[in-house]
Amino acid sequence: MSKDNLLEAMIARIKSDKKPTDKKQKIAEAAVQLFAEKGYANTSTSEIAKRAGVAEGTIFRHYGTKENLLLSILLPFLKESLPGMAESVFREISGKGMDSFEDFFRALLKNRYQFFKENREIFQVFIKELLYNEDFRNEIVPHFTENVFQRIRQTIVHFQQKGEIVDLPSLPLARTLFTFVFSFFVSRFVLMPENAFLDDETELENFVQIVLHGIKKGN
Repeated sequence: MSKDNLLEAMIARIKSDKKPTDKKQKIAEAAVQLFAEKGYANTSTSEIAKRAGVAEGTIFRHYGTKENLLLSILLPFLKESLPGMAESVFREISGKGMDSFEDFFRALLKNRYQFFKENREIFQVFIKELLYNEDFRNEIVPHFTENVFQRIRQTIVHFQQKGEIVDLPSLPLARTLFTFVFSFFVSRFVLMPENAFLDDETELENFVQIVLHGIKKGN
């Protein structure tokens, strides 16, 4: 199992919690299996119902839409798994001996780039709900603030103490950096067509240099 594949991780979690007589558990497992096999967009509710051994109307009665079905699985999974995922990512990068902020930032981008690339369809649904679903946003944002944003802020303070980052308050610096990075991934995997980008390595390196040095030409 790929450590970055959310669908595979969700399948493992559902199986570990499975109650054989629970229709919703069967629907959830069937849905995630099919999303992993065929992709979210290419999976129909009728296919999910067939694999789960239930009527298609049962899915609509419980969830209303395929998107709500995915969210009913994704939201509790993220809330439960995000602390461990964030800890693992930052520990993995820090363990590589990143002595400079530039090295750390480049490694973090490469790590998360692969993650979002592998989970593109889920990320697209996630962004849509984050923008338009207030209940979803209120549920998930505090978890990102606690487990991701605060780690970024701590990293900024660390490299400020080493004299590598400008001496400004860490909160607006962390907020700006988070906004830049998040917007980059949204642009890359949600908004822009594939042919709008160069190869992955070039795109990442260009972004690193823009964030570190800005767009104004030096004297």
